[in-house]
Amino acid sequence: MDEAELLTRARAGDAAAFDALVDRYRGELKAHCYRMLGSLQDAEDGLQESLLAAWRGLPGFQGRSSLRTWLYRISTNACLRLASKRPRRVLTPDHGPPRGDVHDLGEPVQGPVFLEPWPDDVAADEPDPAASFARRENVELAFVAALQHLPATQRAVLILREVLEFSAAEVASFLDLTPAAVNSALQRARKAVQERVPGASQQTELSALGADGRRELIDAFVTAWERADVDALVALLADDVRFTMPPLPAWFDGRDDVARFFAERVFETPWRLVPITVNGQPGFACYQQGPGGRFRTGAINVLSLRDGRITRISAFLDPALYPLFGLPEEFPS
Repeated sequence: MDEAELLTRARAGDAAAFDALVDRYRGELKAHCYRMLGSLQDAEDGLQESLLAAWRGLPGFQGRSSLRTWLYRISTNACLRLASKRPRRVLTPDHGPPRGDVHDLGEPVQGPVFLEPWPDDVAADEPDPAASFARRENVELAFVAALQHLPATQRAVLILREVLEFSAAEVASFLDLTPAAVNSALQRARKAVQERVPGASQQTELSALGADGRRELIDAFVTAWERADVDALVALLADDVRFTMPPLPAWFDGRDDVARFFAERVFETPWRLVPITVNGQPGFACYQQGPGGRFRTGAINVLSLRDGRITRISAFLDPALYPLFGLPEEFPS
């Protein structure tokens, strides 16, 4: 059935038709909620609230805009409501200073505090390379983290105008603003984000490496990590590298402290790594050896790069995230 037929059936109360109607937009709406809220778990909440509101409001949908536009209006406002009730998500360096003692990592910070990672949702056979590049660029860790520093309305304006390319008039109608107010908010938001993101996106850095360079870097990282070869790992790092591990508050700044953390803490037990893509960046499902010699999920690591060197290793340690990435509990043999 085409969209018009599905819409007719959904308006008549056919829940299966409604599901089919919104399925084609589900992934992009969830990504929108993630950019707005900085959390994979909150994004799921935002998506479900949006779809429930759409189902309830469907009889009043008059078709003055496209269904996609209408759904984005609903999801944006759902996210604004959620954002008003929850603290903004931050990266670990925004939460506190670096530590020097690699044996004192602190207690896990309770509550929704830290930015969460995003599983790659771009198909390997994406027919449009430019679209694939843009989609991954718009969920990169640094960009999503920068968005969280904006007031929620500015955040919505920037995402709707620059990521999703809605017009100023459309965004004004979403947010009950004037187009002039939207353009003013966009200018302020754009300036604030530009001050917080690197000059080159991770997609640009990865493109500069090329397919062979990316493969060599990932292979070298996996080999060094699994062999606990600290010297080989350090050779891959930039001088100003950072290692973070939310929800633990500790983080380490600079190659020397990160190398000491590797040598004295990380490799107390063996690991196995599976390369994945996270936030459009090189990532790894990390399995740590436990009792009985079995390797169980211990972290999701994400690499950030500059000029072929690793500038940040973001290790996400919250076990609640692993099922959301579809990761097996044990290292696949």
